[in-house]
Amino acid sequence: MLSIFLGPLIVLCLGIVSSVWLMFALYLLAGIGMAGVGMGIMHDALHGSYSKNRRVNKIIGYSMNLLGANANVWKVQHNILHHTYTNIQEHDDDINAPFFLRFSPHAKRYWVHRYQHLYVWFFYGLSTLSWFAAKDYVRLIKYHKMGYFKGKNEVYKELAKIIAWKIVHISITLIIPLIMIPLSPWLIVLAFLSMHFLTGLSITIVFQAAHVVPSTDFPLPDETGLIANNWTIHQLATTSNFAPKNRLLNWFIGGLNYQVEHHLMPNISHVHYPQVSTIVERTAREFGLPYYSKKTFVGAVADHASWLKQLGRQ
Repeated sequence: MLSIFLGPLIVLCLGIVSSVWLMFALYLLAGIGMAGVGMGIMHDALHGSYSKNRRVNKIIGYSMNLLGANANVWKVQHNILHHTYTNIQEHDDDINAPFFLRFSPHAKRYWVHRYQHLYVWFFYGLSTLSWFAAKDYVRLIKYHKMGYFKGKNEVYKELAKIIAWKIVHISITLIIPLIMIPLSPWLIVLAFLSMHFLTGLSITIVFQAAHVVPSTDFPLPDETGLIANNWTIHQLATTSNFAPKNRLLNWFIGGLNYQVEHHLMPNISHVHYPQVSTIVERTAREFGLPYYSKKTFVGAVADHASWLKQLGRQ
């Protein structure tokens, strides 16, 4: 995956590409690798399940920074908030969306949401660009106020890391190619944007198709702040698998088609999920607990689109 991401970028940075079509092909190939690194390498490493060695996990986790994001901010957003408060309005940052998107039946509905199932895909494509340009800075401040980044020194240190890694990312993906490639700058910028759009669309659809679908629950806490079910049952009720038989997809997205198993056991490497899933499903059925799974990825995406349409008209 790292080769698929970095290989085309190295060729582009060498300035030996003079064909517009080849340039776009290389950028799109890098986008595929970028999505694969984000889902298949970084994701396991930052969960501590890529290796038994913590140092190896930390080093591999820096691949997130190479993509233009920040590993430590992502760990708060994903490992803590998303995995603890899955599908809970205002607590799970994966469903806390801008006003023009509505992912939860408890979020305020605006007239524009009637059309969100049509335009949401465009904004999914912008997600990694948004992460690169603004999201890390906004969330660093937000999480500092929540107590996750304590003290101004820690915030400034993390801010310096964010800026430094973003300079590395923009240098190898855009600035050096702009200097080296003998083509019009606007074409190079367009190809760079295409790479990010493909990456953002791929990653966002995979994550949303596992949680923002008609079958999953969106529970709210009671007046004392408690959720009715315990954490394990909550994960089963708010998560769905898809395409469990698709080996190629499983490899490309790092086992994220087994989201149920991942949410129950995030510290286990994704390579074990296919075997673990049979035990989890059998146990869930035995105790009368939900175990959601769509046979195909296309079916999961269709369900996601259908739910977005329902949320827009509800």
